[in-house]
Amino acid sequence: MTLGADLLTLTDEGLYCPQGGFHIDPTRPVERALITHGHADHARAGHGAVLASDETLKIMAVRYGEGFTGMRQRADAGETLDINGVLVSFHPAGHVLGSMQIRLERGATRVVVSGDYKRQADPTCAPFEPVACDVFITEATFGLPVFRHPEARDEIAKLLASLQTFAGRTHLVGAYALGKAQRVIAELRAAGYDRTIYLHGALEKLCRLYEAEGVDLGPLETVGRRSKELAGEVVLCPPGQLADRWARRFGDPVTAIASGWVRVRARARQRGAELPLVISDHADWDDLRATIKETGAGEVWVTHGAEEALVHWCRGEGLAARPLNLIGYGDDGEAELDAGAAIPDGVPAGETTERETMAGKAAGG
Repeated sequence: MTLGADLLTLTDEGLYCPQGGFHIDPTRPVERALITHGHADHARAGHGAVLASDETLKIMAVRYGEGFTGMRQRADAGETLDINGVLVSFHPAGHVLGSMQIRLERGATRVVVSGDYKRQADPTCAPFEPVACDVFITEATFGLPVFRHPEARDEIAKLLASLQTFAGRTHLVGAYALGKAQRVIAELRAAGYDRTIYLHGALEKLCRLYEAEGVDLGPLETVGRRSKELAGEVVLCPPGQLADRWARRFGDPVTAIASGWVRVRARARQRGAELPLVISDHADWDDLRATIKETGAGEVWVTHGAEEALVHWCRGEGLAARPLNLIGYGDDGEAELDAGAAIPDGVPAGETTERETMAGKAAGG
């Protein structure tokens, strides 16, 4: 019996807290769900009740419509809620806007479910906050020694250099709609690029949401029918559009992909990236190991990604470790957008109006 088993177990839907009566990032609709962040492999529609950060609730409303759940409750960073005797708090994960780690405490046991996280600086979201715990549940998307991410500003410098070298060619940058697109834009602005940046329509709603939440992205426009007028400009689109006929309208563009995966040259070639930009919203091998040590956890559960390699390293450090082999999580859950599908229409999220809170409902049975 492990320490974490006192608080969490595995079900067909994913991680479940029996005492609290809730799932964390369930892969199927459940009665009560705590959500770490808005990517589609972690935040699904159809739950009876959702507890998440305000930004994540708004992201889900934009992607799925206002009826994405029967009841919603905002979780403020650092606030502690008592759900059926389990103390729950949310702490920034540094992954995308509104992303949180979830800390559970009952008796003498403290468990942190990290969701997805990164340690690099990102101007579009709150930085990762180390949380001391007994059991740390970590992702391992880039849990192999080959993955060591460079600084994002250095990759943006490559894009700016290409814009100078190939001034007559449109630069198409493949970037996921939630998190990656906004980070690339913000990093370009930080590097002094002040020209209008053009967007595929699938990226617009979430960029506007980021702006509404106080993230300055500078002048943005959708491509519309202006593709032949955009030589020398930066255009962002879902990665799947780079191989679609949509991209052909730009003549002979420079194609780039912003992803940690393009560290592997074969993956970059497979995705058709002429200009690989190693910009990731996940922790790399060094940061995964440093974070595990920083939490002080004696027990580590490893979720999606290169689980076995990180488990092997943990055991070599004298930590109890196990792979969870969870099914249903992937590369930010953006498969639909990567294939060029449209984002579901949704009314921009407003303030939560539900009077009943998840903690209150749980306490009432």
